[in-house]
Amino acid sequence: MNQAETLERIMTHSQSQGKSKSAPRNRAEVQPRVICVTSGKGGVGKTNVVTNLGYALARAGKKTLILDADLNLANVDILLGLTPRYNLHHVFLGEKTLAEVLVQGPAGLLILPASSGIMELAELTEQQRLYFLAEMSALAQEIEIMLIDTAAGINSNVIYFNLAARERIVVLTPEPTSLTDAYALIKVLSTRHDVKRFRILINLARSEKEALAVFRKLSIVADRFLDSLSLDYLGYIPYDSKLPTAVREQRLVSDIFPDAPSSKMFNKLAENIFQEDPEMKADGNIKFFWQGLVDL
Repeated sequence: MNQAETLERIMTHSQSQGKSKSAPRNRAEVQPRVICVTSGKGGVGKTNVVTNLGYALARAGKKTLILDADLNLANVDILLGLTPRYNLHHVFLGEKTLAEVLVQGPAGLLILPASSGIMELAELTEQQRLYFLAEMSALAQEIEIMLIDTAAGINSNVIYFNLAARERIVVLTPEPTSLTDAYALIKVLSTRHDVKRFRILINLARSEKEALAVFRKLSIVADRFLDSLSLDYLGYIPYDSKLPTAVREQRLVSDIFPDAPSSKMFNKLAENIFQEDPEMKADGNIKFFWQGLVDL
């Protein structure tokens, strides 16, 4: 049995255990998780991580949505070979509903294309805000996990989404500049915005030994210069020649090369995230995520 099948069995078992003939599951009581996937430097493969992780979760039965929040270089749809006609900007203007904007990818993975219109949140009228939040509240009943693919760096958009989300995954590679920029992002979020917990994913590592060495370097610097910070090692994605091949074909490596080393690790990453039991406070679900965006 491969890792994808194992993950699917775990999720199916968990869902069946949570159901009762006398007390059916109430979706309104379920709090969808909002996970921001971010990086301090471009070129670390963050969008590949988001799309393949989302695919692994969707394939295993989790209702998963990806928000493409890289407003300058939005490319989730490109990686998936999709051509959306509309984006989040049209929802802000009240021209389209979310159902009309959403694009479906492989395994039922949902994509919410973004645009520069996201910056107009601060300028929306009260009526527009209420409409938008009503749309998001309805969507929250239909999904279980939302992954946010941010831009790289420490600009206002990146900070914006990191502050609104409940969970954060910082992606970096073994390159020294990637480590330095990841630390810079963590430092800004920690010292200026009091964000204290980050999960670290090492991408394009030659081995787990190399990945752990990168994580240790980051941890040592963070422990020395930043107070009360929690860095959790989430895992690593190995360097894999199949990845650029999949990108050129505008397909997911996990889809066309399910037995590739990176595909197996994406499945493992999805399993690790699913098995977590995060503390779901009020700001950990989609309703409060979007409320936070319009209030920031």
